[in-house]
Amino acid sequence: MANITIVGAGLMGTAVAWPLSDNGHTIRLVGTHLDGDIIRSCLERGYHPKLRRPLPPRVWPYFVEQLPEALADADVIVSGVNSLGVHWIGRTLAPLLWPGATIIAVTKGLEAQPDGWPRILPDVLASELPTSLRDRVSVNAIGGPCIAGELAGRRQTCVVFTGRDEATLHRLRQLFRTDYYHIWLATDIVGVEVCAALKNAYTLAVGLAAGLLERAGGVDEAGASMHNLAAALFGVSAREMIRIVTLLGGGADKVIGLPGVGDQYVTCVGGRTIRLGRLLGRGLTYSEAVLEMAGETLEGAYIVQQLAKALPVWEAQGHIAADELSLLRLLIRVITQEAPVDIPFDALLGHGVVML
Repeated sequence: MANITIVGAGLMGTAVAWPLSDNGHTIRLVGTHLDGDIIRSCLERGYHPKLRRPLPPRVWPYFVEQLPEALADADVIVSGVNSLGVHWIGRTLAPLLWPGATIIAVTKGLEAQPDGWPRILPDVLASELPTSLRDRVSVNAIGGPCIAGELAGRRQTCVVFTGRDEATLHRLRQLFRTDYYHIWLATDIVGVEVCAALKNAYTLAVGLAAGLLERAGGVDEAGASMHNLAAALFGVSAREMIRIVTLLGGGADKVIGLPGVGDQYVTCVGGRTIRLGRLLGRGLTYSEAVLEMAGETLEGAYIVQQLAKALPVWEAQGHIAADELSLLRLLIRVITQEAPVDIPFDALLGHGVVML
């Protein structure tokens, strides 16, 4: 059995404790500086207040100040922070890591570099480690459709573990997989991670349809909704995701599998990302929607903001044309310029004349 240290006691970070516990491992759940109340509840009641479940067996809660103790003899470290915490966890772990350490992250996102090109989050985390250690620590990630509450409820879940070393991925799968947590492996870490980020951005686009329906007065007397529009936006999302993933060096096959449209589907079913899209479609500006969703981490909007830095660079360098990625351009206008939602239907598929 292994010792697993999870850093970040939020929903997804904690949810992976269930398959690990069922496999007999010892799990040390470390809260960040933002998770004090969660860890206190876990210590005093054995109950996770956000997942609304008692912790499974063999899970030991720690406050962030106890991180050095929680990392002692750890076989694997799970990064359970959100995309805004990746630099923090890299800097926090840096003085405590050792050559041969293995990290796997639940975090999904991209970050624009100073030159505008996006960087995947495993590489962002690694960039915070000392140069002498950076190539001696294995940083991996989890992609694919996974709602934390379903995983903690032991519902059937299919994900992708991705990293650059195949042997490490096989070892991780042996530690994590159960009869309800099914794991595929991919060494195309760029493809998986870019999909994991883009699906949040493009889920905003799909959510616009529900908001536009509300703005139009809702379902009419004959039951007509706007599923046609939502489906069209979903389909265009896949086309644009393929373009961006391949531009960044990932495989297009990841878009049509679990990391891409598979993950996007479950994100469209519910949650903060689809809700933000609905608010924007309803007519709220981005600033108004942020106030409406105060306290929520809006990772989909953050991805759009990062891509807004990349798009002009890609154009200037001749990688994309000015009439490409119309749906992404709409999201950029809405998120970064407070523009109203005005779906460019003629541009979405090339003025209706592009052969599919």
